[in-house]
Amino acid sequence: MTSLPEIPLSVLDLAPIASGSDASAALRDTIELARHTERLGYHRYWVAEHHNMPGIASSATAVLIGHVATATEKIRVGSGGVMLPNHSPLIVAEQFGMLEAFHPGRIDLGIGRAPGTDQRTALALRGSAAALSADAFPQQLSELMAYFEPDEGRAVHAVPAEGNKPPFWLLGSSGFSAQLAGALGLPFAFAHHFSAQNTLPAARLYRESFRPSETLSEPYLMLGAAVVCAETDERARWLAAPSALTFLSLRRGRPIPLPSPEEAAEYSYSDLDRMFVEERMGSQFIGSPETVRKGLENLLDETGAHELMITTMVHGAEDRRRSYELVAELAR
Repeated sequence: MTSLPEIPLSVLDLAPIASGSDASAALRDTIELARHTERLGYHRYWVAEHHNMPGIASSATAVLIGHVATATEKIRVGSGGVMLPNHSPLIVAEQFGMLEAFHPGRIDLGIGRAPGTDQRTALALRGSAAALSADAFPQQLSELMAYFEPDEGRAVHAVPAEGNKPPFWLLGSSGFSAQLAGALGLPFAFAHHFSAQNTLPAARLYRESFRPSETLSEPYLMLGAAVVCAETDERARWLAAPSALTFLSLRRGRPIPLPSPEEAAEYSYSDLDRMFVEERMGSQFIGSPETVRKGLENLLDETGAHELMITTMVHGAEDRRRSYELVAELAR
């Protein structure tokens, strides 16, 4: 069985906005968590792009990455990810070329093709209904990658990007991104935390599709895993309950700030609600250190993943830091 000390552990942060708080406090908590997890020995610290979500403050990923990288010293910092169809490839190249120039050897550029929001907000981001399709994603990705390479024949240059190319990652929750990452010989980060049913097929497809490249000679698979770790299983379940309620609210089209455990406990769930919550939380790793260790090591054995990226959505910043502490102790 693969043990946690054998692989790198990393962090995926959405800068959660807790009920009764605001975006400023969430972003300050992100900076503190980045410093804390760096001290604990985590390998990467990625932030996710989501828009029009009252419970998520990490929408401007490049800006947040710059602040996190400045506040830390050695942990790798990146995007988990930039949703490329929302942006001009030129702009992304300029932003991440500049980040790499400021923080050489520490920036990761994780790219996804989902909107990271609802269709109405995606339209506001992209400016036209014609741009809502992700069909052009491979072409946009190729354009983005080209901006990092010197080309005297190109009419338009992403000036900060040339000579400042961060490692590219492809993100996904389905077979499409798995196959594309394999064909391009890129490392692949799969969102097990919200697409667990696709994890094994995507991992298999990535390996089957993989072609060696200048980036990688062999496949490299990282899995995003939702984890809430506390001293006891009961305490962990109490802390995890608010995350379940946010998923339920999002499913209904009414996203909310991250509730407190007390607010989640007081909520009146229907039988259908409870079924959805149980299914959603069933793929997460919630419990004492021993419970979490068993679950994560089983996931590693099933998938052969090379790295785990832990995301922890709990109401209290101190509880969140403690969860990462307990997981870090499992990897020693």
